[in-house]
Amino acid sequence: MITGASSGFGRALAVAAAEAGDVVVATARRTETLTELAEQYPDRITPMAFDVTDTAAATDVVSDVLTWHGRIDVLVNNAGRGQVGAVEDTTEAELRDLFDVHVFGPAALTRAVLPHMRRQRSGVIVQMSSFGGQVAYPGFGAYCATKFALEGLSEALAGEVAPHGVRVLIVEPGAFRTGFSGGALHESAISPAYAATAGATRNMIKGIDGTQPGDPAKAAAAILTAVSDPTAPLRLPLGDDAVDGVRTHATGILDDLARWESLSRDVNLDPATEAAPVTSASGSGNGNE
Repeated sequence: MITGASSGFGRALAVAAAEAGDVVVATARRTETLTELAEQYPDRITPMAFDVTDTAAATDVVSDVLTWHGRIDVLVNNAGRGQVGAVEDTTEAELRDLFDVHVFGPAALTRAVLPHMRRQRSGVIVQMSSFGGQVAYPGFGAYCATKFALEGLSEALAGEVAPHGVRVLIVEPGAFRTGFSGGALHESAISPAYAATAGATRNMIKGIDGTQPGDPAKAAAAILTAVSDPTAPLRLPLGDDAVDGVRTHATGILDDLARWESLSRDVNLDPATEAAPVTSASGSGNGNE
């Protein structure tokens, strides 16, 4: 089951899975955007209307899929969009809307599918994040906040479901030839105060539209490889920029940790000077400390 299957990674994954002989339930807000895909693979791909922000419908959607096919082996929470703008310029409505798509929607579908996966003692939940789920840049505060949240949720989830035979795969793509920088990009208001920071990021991300180095078809093949491999890592960066960005970020964290380790550790109570527990004085009112 793949959300946001009408374009980008979702479409590439649906095609790759169908070509591999898998049965795919491809969802999108409007089924007409899936018509061509379903006609190309009539025996492999079933289109289904589903808006991931309609969390109340998640249980019914999963129930329908189980009625049709009897099982769900892989859930791909892929639906999403880009968002660029300085934190100060991002409205509360914009931030909440993005969390609905990238966090609350995937969480609802995950909750809905887990009872079934636990019963069958198998399954993989694929969370389409971004290397922005580990690294944040000026202008991507809202977007990265949602991906950081998704990754935190998924890391905890992985430990919870492992004893039940269920795996979690967090996919962290870099720049791929999708609509992220074009039609799927939402832009917050532009503030001159952040022209050199968030503004520069805005110009960069819009400027690479149509020239991104990543191939969605190759990404889909890599994801299918990881899904089928029980030794796959929790996080799978995709693309040179993703691998380099995550590595540089991790190195910076380790460097800062080493540089400030003494100060970071020197915060515990000193047993030698710790004051004795406070007790209430005799006859002092209600005796509360």
